Amino acid sequence: MDHHHQQHHDHYDGGENDYRQQEDDWDRDLLLDPAWEKQQRKTFTAWCNSHLRKAGTQIENIEEDFRDGLKLMLLLEVISGERLAKPERGKMRVHKISNVNKALNFIASKGVKLVSIGAEEIVDGNAKMTLGMIWTIILRFAIQDISVEETSAKEGLLLWCQRKTAPYKNVNIQNFHISWKDGLGFCALIHRHRPELIDYGKLRKDDPMTNLNTAFDVAEKYLDIPKMLDAEDIVSTLRSDEKAIMTYVSCYYHAFSGKQKAETAANRICKVLAVNQENEQLMEDYEKLASDLLEWIRRTIPWLENRVPENTMQAMQQKLEDFRDYRRLHKPPKVQEKCQLEINFNTLQTKLRLSNRPAFMPSEGKMVSDISNAWGSLEGAEKGYEEWLLNEIRRLERLDHLAEKFRQKAAIHEAWTDGKEEMLQQKDYETASLSDIKALLKKHEAFESDLAAHQDRVEQIAAIAQELNELEYYDSPSVNVRCQQICDQWDSLGVLTQKRSEALQRTEKLLETIDQLYLEFAKRAAPFNNWMEGAMEDLQDTFIVHTIEEIQGLSTAHEQFKATLPEADKERQAILGIHNEIAKIVQTYHVNMAGTNPYTTINPQEINAKWDKVRQLVPQRDQALIEEHARQQNNERLRRQFANQANVIGPWIQTKMEEIGRISIEMHGTLEDQLTHLRQYEKSIVNYKPKIDQLEGDHQLIQEALIFDNKHTNYTMEHIRVGWEQLLTTIARTINEIENQVLTRDAKGISQEQMNEFRASFNHFDRDHSGTLGAEEFKACLISLGFDIGNDAQGEAEFARIMSIVDPNRLGVITFQAFIDFMSRETADTDTADQVMASFKVLAGDKNYILADELRRELPPDQAEYCIARMTPYTGPDAIPGALDYMSFSTALYGESDL
Repeated sequence: MDHHHQQHHDHYDGGENDYRQQEDDWDRDLLLDPAWEKQQRKTFTAWCNSHLRKAGTQIENIEEDFRDGLKLMLLLEVISGERLAKPERGKMRVHKISNVNKALNFIASKGVKLVSIGAEEIVDGNAKMTLGMIWTIILRFAIQDISVEETSAKEGLLLWCQRKTAPYKNVNIQNFHISWKDGLGFCALIHRHRPELIDYGKLRKDDPMTNLNTAFDVAEKYLDIPKMLDAEDIVSTLRSDEKAIMTYVSCYYHAFSGKQKAETAANRICKVLAVNQENEQLMEDYEKLASDLLEWIRRTIPWLENRVPENTMQAMQQKLEDFRDYRRLHKPPKVQEKCQLEINFNTLQTKLRLSNRPAFMPSEGKMVSDISNAWGSLEGAEKGYEEWLLNEIRRLERLDHLAEKFRQKAAIHEAWTDGKEEMLQQKDYETASLSDIKALLKKHEAFESDLAAHQDRVEQIAAIAQELNELEYYDSPSVNVRCQQICDQWDSLGVLTQKRSEALQRTEKLLETIDQLYLEFAKRAAPFNNWMEGAMEDLQDTFIVHTIEEIQGLSTAHEQFKATLPEADKERQAILGIHNEIAKIVQTYHVNMAGTNPYTTINPQEINAKWDKVRQLVPQRDQALIEEHARQQNNERLRRQFANQANVIGPWIQTKMEEIGRISIEMHGTLEDQLTHLRQYEKSIVNYKPKIDQLEGDHQLIQEALIFDNKHTNYTMEHIRVGWEQLLTTIARTINEIENQVLTRDAKGISQEQMNEFRASFNHFDRDHSGTLGAEEFKACLISLGFDIGNDAQGEAEFARIMSIVDPNRLGVITFQAFIDFMSRETADTDTADQVMASFKVLAGDKNYILADELRRELPPDQAEYCIARMTPYTGPDAIPGALDYMSFSTALYGESDL
């Protein structure tokens, strides 16, 4: 309070002329009208007592009780908060005059000129002088500090009354006498500040007594303002005493203006705390979402990086199926989560900027960039995984095919070699006749040519085994064992053949007769038999094709083979004819041969059986080729079906991306219009999803049919998926950007015209339509908006300061969001730490600390507890137990220390 009055003391030292002007008017008023004197006596007495009771005393009679100067000095000490000189305790007139003079000197020291008021008159009990002196004190200490918009004290108090009663139609305050006669002015002042105390609607203008008494009673009971006026006096007097009314009204002003400051302070603090609580919740949500997403990525990457192949097609197909589920079911929601995370982060940062708070720093490893990096690693691990799976499946398919071929050829060969070693080790030539030996020799020659014919197949078997080894066929060991047995046996047959050949040649000279016909039969039957075996082998040969052209090639070869059958049948008839001739000769000449051909093991029954087998295999082969042809046609249909859709969906996604880009660059209508426009786009995009799903289905059919290429389209499913995910992310980000602009606009009170002007300036300098400005483009834009950033050092420094605001990460580009944040910040009126601190100081009643009870009394419960939980104990020299430090708390709200 000392400081408060000192300020005004300084103010009035310089303005004594104004003061003197006012005082002359007051002097003239000292010629009191008896009715006014009565009003002033009552009012001033009540006013003095309202202060003296704080010192535990009061006055009964205004001109008697101030005569010794003691209570007068006490009154001045109470209302000024200062100590006066020590009073004289003597009872003599000289002591009383000394005390009154001390009081008058103190009043004069406050810049008041006491015209024609002397200590003697006060000591002598002069009523007019005493009232004049008390009025001077009231004016100086209760009214002079009321200054609304640089007006004089009286005008200031009047202006305050007019403003507060303006909403009340039947109240018209023009002065401090007539305007208050009906009592509605007093009631309106109370109702305006404490509506629960008076039922204003029931008051009537023509019942002033009720109105005045209602106001005086309520003021005394609830506002601690003593009754200073009489309702009867006011109603019966033509024109009430201005000084009495002003004195009483000033008590209302002091009662209410203090309350208002506390309310304003409390409201401001509530607002600031609500912002903080909401932002902290958003930060918590972001941290949780980020942790979950990073954990999912951490679990998924090792699975995608595992490239250990399986041994069987079935297991690899299952791997492919799992990967498809991942792409179709598990990954898309995570793409959305990632996008949502970025959007939440941007919205939070915008809110923090708008409320003048420091930017949010996520905890270690959970920055937006960390999530982007982790996502990049995931995409990296995923890249090539599907391709690897398909290559692996292709490899296994080829291996299965080769292994089957190996088994067929090996089985045919083993069947052929069966019993050959025993045959070669026979000693039959030792007991045979000459003609038998000749036959044995010829038979052996035939066997040697047969053996040579089989050399080719053995080489094929070895080559296939070798290829299976190179391709790492999982069952290679057993293949190798079988191949080794075949090769060892083949070598052994070669050695045995050589030995038998030598043995037969040693006895060849003993051989004479030969049957030409048997020889002829043997020579022709063996190649024909081989041809049939080859034909059977070819007809049963498995095939693998991927196109219609390949299957047509196989069909053509098969038709050519069928064309050779009539010729082969002639050869068969001829060979059988030879055999029939032999039978005739044996029958005719009774040759001692028992009808068996010494030169060959092949007999007519075997030839006929094999021939029937070949005839039977031909239609089977026809059927297999027809089925494969149908399968290839179906594959081609699947390719076209996929391509037809992909060729529509691909360009559609591209077009939508371009259109979204245009909407966010061109301005049509308000931001809300743009949002509506974008949300319609978002809806049409979401409605398009079934087409993507249908394409996924077709893509799955293609993969299940093991189709690896498609010449009808340049779009792969991967292209479409990536484009689709980009499209969803882009629309969501674009909508978020406009929403943030709306947030910024509304929080900063930017009009739509200003917003359009900012957008137009920004687009004008965004030459390449990238949606961002480079530093030079941005500089040109600022100059066009009237910023003073010339090429001198001062201009450079100013531009550097602006760049540090709009581009804190030094990326060299300025987004539209950063640009409007900056433009609005230049004009905005935001809360500051100092304002919040000043508000707490009001709630604390000017102390440097605040108590928990004071916070609970002034703020709503949850915000009071929020403050109490976060304020540190106050440790200044004037601290008391339970004192809380609101200063460092206010600073912390704005980020100078870490909450």
